[in-house]
Amino acid sequence: MVAQSDIELVRTDPDLPPVGVVERGPTTPSRKVVLVVVAVVGAVAWSVLALVRGEHVNAVWFVFAAVCTYVIAYRFYARLVEAKIARPRDARATPAEQLDNAKDFMPTDRRVLYGHHFAAIAGAGPLVGPVLAAQMGYLPGTVWIIVGCVLGGAVQDYLVLALSVRRRGRSVGQMARDELGRVGGVAALIAVFVIMIILIAVLALVVVNALAQSPWGVFSLAMTIPIALFMGVYLRVLRPGRVSEVTLIGVGLLLLAIVAGGWVAETGWGQDWFTLSPVALAWWLAAYGFAASVLPVWLLLAPRDYLSTFMKVGTIVLLAVGILVARPEVQAPAVSQFALRGDGPVFAGALFPFLFITIACGALSGFHSLIASGTTPKMLQKESQAKLIGYGGMMMESFVAVMALVTAVVIDQHLYFAINAPAGATGGTAETAAAYVNGLGLSGTPITAGEIQQAAAAVGEESVVSRTGGAPTLALGMSQVLSSVLGGSGLAAFWYHFAIMFEALFILTTVDAGTRVARFMLSDSLGNLPGPARRFRDPSWRVGAWVCALVVVVLWGAILLMGVTDPLGGINTLFPLFGIANQLLAAVALTVVTVVVVKKRLYRWVWIPALPLVWDLAVTMTASYQKVFSAEPRIGYWAQHRAFQDARAAGEQSFGVAKTPAEMDAVIRNTAVQGTLSIVFAGLVLVVVAAALVVVVRSVRAGGMPTTEEPDEPSRLFAPSGMIPTAAEREVQAQWDARAGDRVGSGAGT
Repeated sequence: MVAQSDIELVRTDPDLPPVGVVERGPTTPSRKVVLVVVAVVGAVAWSVLALVRGEHVNAVWFVFAAVCTYVIAYRFYARLVEAKIARPRDARATPAEQLDNAKDFMPTDRRVLYGHHFAAIAGAGPLVGPVLAAQMGYLPGTVWIIVGCVLGGAVQDYLVLALSVRRRGRSVGQMARDELGRVGGVAALIAVFVIMIILIAVLALVVVNALAQSPWGVFSLAMTIPIALFMGVYLRVLRPGRVSEVTLIGVGLLLLAIVAGGWVAETGWGQDWFTLSPVALAWWLAAYGFAASVLPVWLLLAPRDYLSTFMKVGTIVLLAVGILVARPEVQAPAVSQFALRGDGPVFAGALFPFLFITIACGALSGFHSLIASGTTPKMLQKESQAKLIGYGGMMMESFVAVMALVTAVVIDQHLYFAINAPAGATGGTAETAAAYVNGLGLSGTPITAGEIQQAAAAVGEESVVSRTGGAPTLALGMSQVLSSVLGGSGLAAFWYHFAIMFEALFILTTVDAGTRVARFMLSDSLGNLPGPARRFRDPSWRVGAWVCALVVVVLWGAILLMGVTDPLGGINTLFPLFGIANQLLAAVALTVVTVVVVKKRLYRWVWIPALPLVWDLAVTMTASYQKVFSAEPRIGYWAQHRAFQDARAAGEQSFGVAKTPAEMDAVIRNTAVQGTLSIVFAGLVLVVVAAALVVVVRSVRAGGMPTTEEPDEPSRLFAPSGMIPTAAEREVQAQWDARAGDRVGSGAGT
């Protein structure tokens, strides 16, 4: 119970109810006990994961370590960031309230916005990266995912969102232009936009690969679009404000679509209509991305992302419960031999820096800063909700990454490497794969060809050998855990294919939101030009919105089509850059945040964004250096480029992964593009950091500098800060509801 004296009601108009509630009451004894218990359980879980050797570790400790850490971090560290840097003021109107146009700017219920934000940031990274990084053992990835989130990723997401809200929802690239000056700003705008296009194209390719020739997945995902449109109209027109009501309806329809997808896939007409080729899927995906980026945000994007979140979170929670019930034992070592030698079959390179590049999301992701300065700030009702959306949303994604890592480390490690090692190493058959993985020096009983074939047959696949990319391993691990709890081995195939569809849905939401954000970024950039181009500064200008959306879709769509038509070219050229490019984006975002903190003379707290910034720069610059200058062909782009050039010049007809001269030429071309872009991206980020250092020095010498924060405008609406309203917030909400009822009644009387 919070005393009345500990509650501050925030008012901006004496004729209106309060627009905010600030509660400063002390922590109650019961909550202190709960926090102590959580801390103790978390400490025990971390001790087991870090110290137990010589016996198998139970996977339940991953769940306890993650959840307990998140609870303590949100209660204490997120509050510190909020109080010392973000300093939200609910008396101030957010861009969603100031510029509400029911298109791009619109105050959105915090629960719906949390769903949109989480769905938009949680793409392929938290699912695939941890699975691939499992080759280095379970401990390094677990520490990076959880600690990196608490100290890095969640801080970045929260503070970028807080900064953007104070700047009318401007993109991180435009904020860099405004805060760092022309040189650093232009470098940031170019780097951010180009990297963004590459990221969207890579994510789109993952969706295409997951859905190609899968009528079940295509049908179920297609049905989420009309369901989302119905939810948008229901919440906006038919039953405004009835979030719980429309949630029940939407989730029910979603579950029906998932089940119906299995039925449709077994019919002749279903197979004819919904079995699409990769090229056809690429065209449909581009069309959907365009529509989602220009339609009013309340009509399709927000309700579809909110709906997707229920499946995302629901599946991950179901997996966590399955782990707690089944209590599978971890088969992977804490730290593997490949982490120490750097010669892993899945990817080459030492633990530092490549573990922190491979797990591109789940701990720290530059892509998140684009969402946090793209769609989300234009929909935020109150500044105090930014902690829930930014910091809380990142913690949920981190938990997804932990669960993905668990699915990879609980399966037999011989099978893990048979699935994830390239076909050139495994030979492509169960017999050759068994011989290969048994020669890796792994602990445990050697695997047989029959056991590999049996693993594939159990999930309805002809083969799982060299099914690289991480997604099949995740699906197999999920199937193993869930079938042991629900349905037994008879449902293993169902859970496997359900997981494949789940991954596609998981990633698709980042494509539509990413396209809309890239549209905003291009609009911001064009708005810096003189003359008529300044009209692009208004992201809701319809002509500008359609032009920018079309340009963005054409760019990533063209790269996507190259990828699906040329297996060794196009987007596959850019895929190895995904992790480094994503983390370079984080460096740009954290640089902007650090500069603003210095400008506001918050010197005592500058370490909060500077700590993850310095770490991220160390990781990305080391990785970029090795990718450019390493003499090891498996690591260095130019070393691989020269090796294939020499083989081609010697008249070789095949070499390495290339089986024909044409494929050898493709590798030569691809590595040249990869190496060049690595240099360009790293160079642009170094320019941004150098410009930031100049601004920081000037600011310190001048005793602070003005920022581009917009002047205050008083708020005239109220919304709770957390997911669950407090008693005081419910009382204030009742006052607003009564006022709305009086106005309706008065209007009816006249």
